[in-house]
Amino acid sequence: MPTASVSLASIAGTEAAAGWAGAHTVVVDRPDGVAGGRGLGFNGAELLALAIGGCLCNDLRHAAHARGIGLGRIGVDVALDMAGDPLVATGATITAAVETTDGSDPAAFVRSVRAISMASNSVARGFPVVLNVPACAERSVP
Repeated sequence: MPTASVSLASIAGTEAAAGWAGAHTVVVDRPDGVAGGRGLGFNGAELLALAIGGCLCNDLRHAAHARGIGLGRIGVDVALDMAGDPLVATGATITAAVETTDGSDPAAFVRSVRAISMASNSVARGFPVVLNVPACAERSVP
């Protein structure tokens, strides 16, 4: 079974964190003025919405290659609804505009790919999140 792993660590001189997987990085922060945030990067809600939309974008390209469908431009917007205290995501709306270059029905194609998209399917089905907190001496922070 495949596993995706990322790491995060605080960025010196800020209250933000850098996240990385392999050679790819992202900055995670709160909005400027919120709980020490300086708006240096994405917040958690934005990252969750990006995961949903980014996964769909990748799945669209992957499916197009596998099915021999010609794709032009892809545009995806994700609106993540949140409520409660603590704040939780309560729903997401994906708006996808896809241009096919071979006469394929873009709406049917997008619907079929959404049905197999890992991130949105995982969120919709729910999954356990396990927290491990080893003693600070057992894990060094870069």
